[in-house]
Amino acid sequence: MNSYLLTLVLKSETEEKERKTLLDSVVKKLIGEDGKVEKEDLWGAKTLSYPIKRQTKGYFAHFEISADPKDAKAIDKTLKTEENILRYLLIRR
Repeated sequence: MNSYLLTLVLKSETEEKERKTLLDSVVKKLIGEDGKVEKEDLWGAKTLSYPIKRQTKGYFAHFEISADPKDAKAIDKTLKTEENILRYLLIRR
């Protein structure tokens, strides 16, 4: 198991219910069966320094996760294809 930090920037206009579902699905895919979420911080909507995909505001979420390295590599494709995710950063601690 490795420790990871995952920060997501979502479209701010995404509804609360849809946002929660998206975050839960992304985290569950990342941690797999054996992993766990150590910390979850929802920073909320903030103004972006520059427009990203024509968006000037984004909803920030940060997670500290323990996961298998195989699961972490597989999540990259999912994060890139999700249209409500503007940016993400996944780093190993």
